[in-house]
Amino acid sequence: MANKLDNLKRGDGFDTHPERINREGRPKKYVSLLKESGYKLSEINDSIQVMMAMTEQELKGVSDNKNATILEKTIAGAMAKSLKNGSLYSLDTLLSRVFGKPTEKVDQTTKTDLTGKIVIEIKNSNTPLANRETDIDLIRNV
Repeated sequence: MANKLDNLKRGDGFDTHPERINREGRPKKYVSLLKESGYKLSEINDSIQVMMAMTEQELKGVSDNKNATILEKTIAGAMAKSLKNGSLYSLDTLLSRVFGKPTEKVDQTTKTDLTGKIVIEIKNSNTPLANRETDIDLIRNV
């Protein structure tokens, strides 16, 4: 089994291949990019709902249409890419934006083991106990 740090010994790291560094970071999600472009959330949701009901040919028609908005082309591209790759990631992202994340059920069970001993000692005292508020004042003055 190869050591996990072997790639550092061979000189295959970022120090010898700086072109591998992703300086831009992870690409933003489609919907986040659309919101930055000035689309309202309701417009994005409406477009996603309509396009989710389209066939593959209709989505291709949106992608090829020169009059389609960037919003429509972007959503169509994301859906086509998911279909091509067999991935549900883009579709899941789009659906969760429109309908919200489904509630997740969590089964939480706890087991406690209370095998201790509680000892209560009762001691006699000459201090009287108070039954009323006025009794407390009397006891303090004693």
